[in-house]
Amino acid sequence: MPPSRERVFLSAHWLDLVIVNYEVEPSLLKNYVPNGTELDSFKGKAMISLVGFRFLRTRLFGVLPIPFHSDFDEVNLRFYVRRRHLGEDRRGVVFIREIVPKRAVAYIARAVYGEKYSRVPMRHSIVTNGNRKSAEYEWRLGHEWCKLHAQAEGDPMTPGEGSLEQFITEHYWGYSAQRDGGCVEYHVAHDPWRVWAATGAAFEGDATALYGSALAEVIRTVPHSAFIAEGSPVLVYRGVRIRET
Repeated sequence: MPPSRERVFLSAHWLDLVIVNYEVEPSLLKNYVPNGTELDSFKGKAMISLVGFRFLRTRLFGVLPIPFHSDFDEVNLRFYVRRRHLGEDRRGVVFIREIVPKRAVAYIARAVYGEKYSRVPMRHSIVTNGNRKSAEYEWRLGHEWCKLHAQAEGDPMTPGEGSLEQFITEHYWGYSAQRDGGCVEYHVAHDPWRVWAATGAAFEGDATALYGSALAEVIRTVPHSAFIAEGSPVLVYRGVRIRET
């Protein structure tokens, strides 16, 4: 649980998460690691994840609806860091870029957390047929559409202890590098997610304009792993600046 001094900035439901993971050379992430944190790894492997999901029932401060901005899609490219604080090992995520279809959402995230949000046209399709599930998220860059999609079947399961799925889904802190070299840390609280192992998943398109040529090339390769997560209600707490340790 977060310290009592933290206050909720935003509440929402994150649902139908497509999470596609790639092993990456740590050198490609070096310039993105915020001061005061260090790169986290899974069994010695640095990972990035391309994540698409539905952002629903959004409320500022946990109570105030945002007119015409309560429900929308998001896709983000992220990697994983950790920070030692008062004997606690805080495991978190750093977003390389986040995209949403709502201009006001992108503006608020940039202004409050310094996150790298962009507004682009987006659409999604979620289909459940018996024990089969598919989810896809698309976004337009210029005149072309990019697509992130995954398929799964069977019942969702709680990730096993020490599994990659647990590593990916149970980072509960966010870290955002600031223009002046500082770092903002914020807590993200949610129950553990059940997941379906994907029977197929891929990214299609050219995302060079968003992620640069090196990372765009990585996400065009066959992913290391992929899964669909059910999601849950989420609380995002106000950020605080941290000092490098």
